[in-house]
Amino acid sequence: MSAIGEAALSAFFELLGGKLLDSALNFVADHKQLHPLKQWQSILPDIQAVLGDVEEKQIKNDGVKKWLEDLQDLAYDVDDILDEFAYEELRLKLKKSQAQANTSKVRKLIPTCFTGTSLTPTSFLFKNSMIPKVKEITDRLNSLTTRRSSLGLSEILSQAPTSKGKQPTLQPTSVLDGVVEYVGRHKEKTEMIELLKGDNSRGVSVLSIVGMGGMGKTTLAQLVYNDATINKSFDHKARVCVSDNFDAVNITRTILKSIDPNSGDENDLNLLQVKLKEKLSGKRFLLVLDDIWNENYDDWTILRSPFGARTKIIVTTRLQIVSSIVDSLKVFHLDKLSDDDCLSVFTQHALKARNFGGHLPFKEIGEKIVRRCNGLPLAAKAIGSLLRTVKYHQEWERIYESEIWNLPEEQCGIIPALRLSYHHLPSYLKRCFAYCSILPKDYEFEEGEIILL
Repeated sequence: MSAIGEAALSAFFELLGGKLLDSALNFVADHKQLHPLKQWQSILPDIQAVLGDVEEKQIKNDGVKKWLEDLQDLAYDVDDILDEFAYEELRLKLKKSQAQANTSKVRKLIPTCFTGTSLTPTSFLFKNSMIPKVKEITDRLNSLTTRRSSLGLSEILSQAPTSKGKQPTLQPTSVLDGVVEYVGRHKEKTEMIELLKGDNSRGVSVLSIVGMGGMGKTTLAQLVYNDATINKSFDHKARVCVSDNFDAVNITRTILKSIDPNSGDENDLNLLQVKLKEKLSGKRFLLVLDDIWNENYDDWTILRSPFGARTKIIVTTRLQIVSSIVDSLKVFHLDKLSDDDCLSVFTQHALKARNFGGHLPFKEIGEKIVRRCNGLPLAAKAIGSLLRTVKYHQEWERIYESEIWNLPEEQCGIIPALRLSYHHLPSYLKRCFAYCSILPKDYEFEEGEIILL
């Protein structure tokens, strides 16, 4: 199960707990063979409490992985049973309200016990039909509880150290005043700015930034885009996240709206490009196209047709072939950061400092963690941000020793440092990620859409 899956299952268990209180327990008071439902109230939260521990242990323990799969199957079955109880409760309430609305004298002579919610013949039959289902679920819950203990699964509680003796703790110091300095790419930034400011007679100039995920391609493009000298050099600027959906209409419309917010919502590419060309006539224009995956030369040719010689484009991509397709004036290959630069990224986010000078007890373990980041600035930033609020040395060691570091990125599609950072989020934030994962990549949504999910 993925990390998002664990959060979704945790949220699902909370939903089941609410259903159990709302509906099912109304039926068990007068039926002893349904009393195991009351046990579910205590068993379900106990199982939910260990899901955080399960998430990491399943990486190397097939028994834990199988336990989690069985738990997910059980959760769906519990949900089905509780829905049956909810439906029966609603049916009986409706029947009772209809009986009370009937004012005939004959109806008034019928004892109320026959119109209540618990002693009708159909209700009695319903309860009897649920007995074997409840027993089967209870047996599976008890089995999972027993297996949980044998697998050594436990609730992850606080970050406070559990061993005896005084533990080094971080002290709140800062030399950066909340400002994070950009490190490791100053040469590339300077050269890009000079190329963008220069004149070019060959037509549209394209600079490509190429590198694997997490190398800082987008960050470098943003720094160049926001540079004060660049702002003075261009009449208009626009940034578009392209990703794997290379839609010329959508991209062109977004560019046009960046220049003229009142340009409308035209869907005709020809009309959009005519408008864009008119807006850019005689103007110096800078465009950033972030995260391009499309390898089709014709698509690129169509997209760039409205741009003249005074247009400069920055492209970021993981694919070397893309830099060739867009006919790059210069390609900037981003390699891994040096150990010193990676350490600086980490300490700025973890300690709000440039190094471990004011936090020497954490220097050795911090350097070990940085080496785990493997020169990726995104990894150093993610883990540094995670440890910013972790003040105990023992917790830093736990982060370093996590099995998540050993999970191949190609197996889950996530940089281990990001997965580890997610793993230590509070459960309510994990659930937010779970809901957001329902939406397509790069989908623009309003806050209310997530709330209503």
